[in-house]
This record gives sequence, C-alpha cells and structure tokens, in this order.
Amino acid sequence: MKTLHFDCFAGISGDMALGAFADLGVDTALVQAELEKLGIGGWKLEFRRDERCGICGTRAVVTVDGYEHHNHEHDHDHHEHEHGQECRNYEHHNHGHGHHAWKDIRSLIEAAPLSAGAKRRALAIFTRIAEAESQVHGVPAEDIAFHEAGALDSIIDIVGTAVCLDLLKPDRITCSEIELGGGTVRCAHGELPVPAPATLILCRGLPVRTGGFQKEMTTPTGAAIAAASADAFTGAGAFTELKTGYGIGTRKLDKPNVLRLSWREEAAEGSRGKPWITEELALIETNIDDMTGEALGFLMESLFAGGALDVTLSPCVMKKSRPGTVVSVLSPAAPDKLDALREILFRRSSAAGFREIPVRRLSLRREEERFSAPSGEAGRKTVFFGEEVLGSKFEYEDRARIARERGISLAAAERLLEENR
Repeated sequence: MKTLHFDCFAGISGDMALGAFADLGVDTALVQAELEKLGIGGWKLEFRRDERCGICGTRAVVTVDGYEHHNHEHDHDHHEHEHGQECRNYEHHNHGHGHHAWKDIRSLIEAAPLSAGAKRRALAIFTRIAEAESQVHGVPAEDIAFHEAGALDSIIDIVGTAVCLDLLKPDRITCSEIELGGGTVRCAHGELPVPAPATLILCRGLPVRTGGFQKEMTTPTGAAIAAASADAFTGAGAFTELKTGYGIGTRKLDKPNVLRLSWREEAAEGSRGKPWITEELALIETNIDDMTGEALGFLMESLFAGGALDVTLSPCVMKKSRPGTVVSVLSPAAPDKLDALREILFRRSSAAGFREIPVRRLSLRREEERFSAPSGEAGRKTVFFGEEVLGSKFEYEDRARIARERGISLAAAERLLEENR
C-alpha cells in the first residue's frame, strides 16, 4: 500500500507542508499552474533550498505584492504577521485582495477549474478552520471572516497542499503525533498560551504533545491540513521507506524546525509476511427505487469525487415487487472520509437512510508506470503476488485514445502498445 506519512516531530504549518511536497518531488511548475486557475493575482510562490541544524530541504515562500509573508513564521514571538495563526489581523495586510471571508474563499475555490479531488481537499481544510474560528469567536461558521487563513498566502498554502495531495493520490495518508510547542504567543487578543485557541480545537481527538520547543510549532493551518487529510495517526507499523522530503520552517532553533514527509510501501496490520495487503474499510449501502438512471450516474460520479474507493450499482427487487438499485460505497474507515460520503448520499440521492458495515479488503500490490511510445504516452499497471508478477494491463483511457485516433479495436491498440513498449 502506497502511504504518504507526515512526521510532525517539529510541528506543521502550511508553508512547511508545501515545502515538503516540493522536496519529495512534486512537480512545482504543475502546482503553480493549478494555483493560477484560482484567477487571483498579486502573489508569487518560490521554492528555495535551505537547511535547519544540518538537515537540508525545501522552503516554500509566498510573496504577496512584494511582501514576503512567510519570513515571519516561526521567527518571532508576536503574531502580527505570523502566517498560520488565527491572531493575525488580515485586514491590516489585505493588499487589495477581498477573499478573506469563508463564503468568499469557498466561492473562489468552487468556481476555479481545479480537479474535483483538489477542490474537495481544499474545502475540507478550510471548513475545519472556519468551524474552529466559529467556536473561538462565537460567530456562525458561515459568517466567519478569517483573521489569518483568509490571507492570500494562506489560500496559496492550503489550495497548493490540496493540489499536491491530489497529484500524488496516495492509497493512505498517515500522520505522527503532532508537536504543538510551548510558551506563549502575543496577538491582538493579548498573550495566550501555546497552543492558540483555534489550533487546540483543530487538534481535538488527535495525538499531540507539547513542550518539545518553547515556541509555537503547529499553526491552525497546519493542524487543519493534518486533521482533514490523515486516514490514521500512528507512529508504528511495518513499511519500506521509498522517498523522504523535508519542508523547512523559517525559525532557526537549536533543534531542526522541519516537517518530514515520506513515501512508504506499507504492510497493513495482519498482512506482514503475506503477499497481500489487508485493510479495514467501511461499506455503505442503500436501496433506491425512485431515482432515474441519469441521477444514479451523477450520484456515482459525486461519490467517487468525494473520496469513495469504489461504487457499484446493482439491480434488486424491493418490497411491493418494485425494481430498485442497491448503491454500494466502499470507503476508508476514517470518520472524516465517511462523513463526506454520508453527506453526499443524503444530499444527492433520495435515500433517507443507509446501512454501514465494517469490511476487510485484501488486495495485491500494484505498481504503475508511464512510458512514451510512437503511438503516444501510456500507462500500465502491474500486479504482484509477493515478488511474482501475476499480470499487467495498459490503462483503458490510453488504449481507447489510440483506438479512436487510429480507427482500430481496443485489442489492436493494446497489441500496438505492447510492440512499442
């Protein structure tokens, strides 16, 4: 199982996450191109090589109208400019950009021609921050005007992180215990202990620790990224480390201020030493007899966009001998993932209820590769039983494209790819 792991031994913030993705090898030019789809100007994103306590990595720096916002993060005790803190007053530094209210940010992201996965992740992160701010300030989430996360640099951090996650498409995302830091922070609300109020709310139910640093190490943006993205919080397991990236924080301390991000080939619990992977998932099912084929197709598309691992539609006969459809949705067992799919089912289907069953999925290791051939670029998946290759197949979309372009059958397109591989 291809797993992406956040190691937050020195905390996590939005810019550290972006830097770690770049250091891990995400195509930064592609990230920039996706961010430009937001249709807002006045910003510049740079990735710089840097080091902390001898550990080299990448630092993400957002410049807004010539002002480098991240040069204050993790570098001062006050919060007037510190990115990732609810205490920052964005109104003082809005640089003419109006996207600082939750409803504005949501409209901006929903209207942008981003991928469905990137939109879903970005909105999930921002929703968490809005809900946390709502609790802190006693204002309905819909009416929240962000003090910090609405700033343009934070939009770049959060949407950029969502784009990176969508590009990587990990099978699973895990996160370590999160270091929050210690000491106090000074902001518009006065001097407050670390963690700041919104960070504390965002970390509810997550494994955290304090005191490793006498500075604020995890920002609300960082906490929201971890909470909205991770399928599990764990520091143990059997895995093979494939690649490691480091996101560099701005503050220079006597311990490395970095976020470590790892690509791992992970053996799920209960499958060690076996040639298959075992996963604990959830199956959501409901029977429907009053939706059209078009509506069911749209529902299936929405569920996949919402994070479903698989969706199937099966015919059935319901009470009163009515023909119906069993909608089956396979989901990660993480509560956040389930909640997103539950909402889609309630909002986009006629179901008034459904059943949920814990299920165990066993699967073989798969590897994907892309290569260039005279007929064009194509992808291929190979399935392994341990180290034994059981079979491989070219991606359907690539075969179909070649078949259409050349006026041949799918089988002929596959033979052509095989010959040119």
